[in-house]
Amino acid sequence: MEQNAQPVFGIEKLYVKDLSLEVPNAPEIFLERDQPQIEIQLNTSGRGVGEGVFEVVLTVTVTAKMGEKTVFLVEVGQAGIFRIQNVPEEQLEPLIAVACPNILFPYAREAVSDAVSRAGFQPIVLQPVNFESMYMQRLQQAEAGAPTEVPIQ
Repeated sequence: MEQNAQPVFGIEKLYVKDLSLEVPNAPEIFLERDQPQIEIQLNTSGRGVGEGVFEVVLTVTVTAKMGEKTVFLVEVGQAGIFRIQNVPEEQLEPLIAVACPNILFPYAREAVSDAVSRAGFQPIVLQPVNFESMYMQRLQQAEAGAPTEVPIQ
């Protein structure tokens, strides 16, 4: 009985839920010599899929542009199924918003780099991300009454 009361946090499955790559200006874009401007967007979402089981998706969108021309656009939805049980309610959201994306990020980084390389470009190496800081910022915005997207469901 006491064994069942122990907190559980485990990875059930890691997988790529969505992967898209666009090179809308190929093949002419390969003749350009300028360095593209890179923009990176991150989004996390989580939802319950069963008793103590959650799917968390880290979506990474990388857009490279030269002026108005899009060089490439890569979007990866790296997902995981996590078992989270016997955890106090106030600790559940931080686990889903911080711990799970920290686990997913290296896989998303690899998927982005691989897709960009296969498209014929230099790999993009995403720098480490502080998901705890992002989560705290979102909480502060919510407390201040600022309109904010709440990606954790």
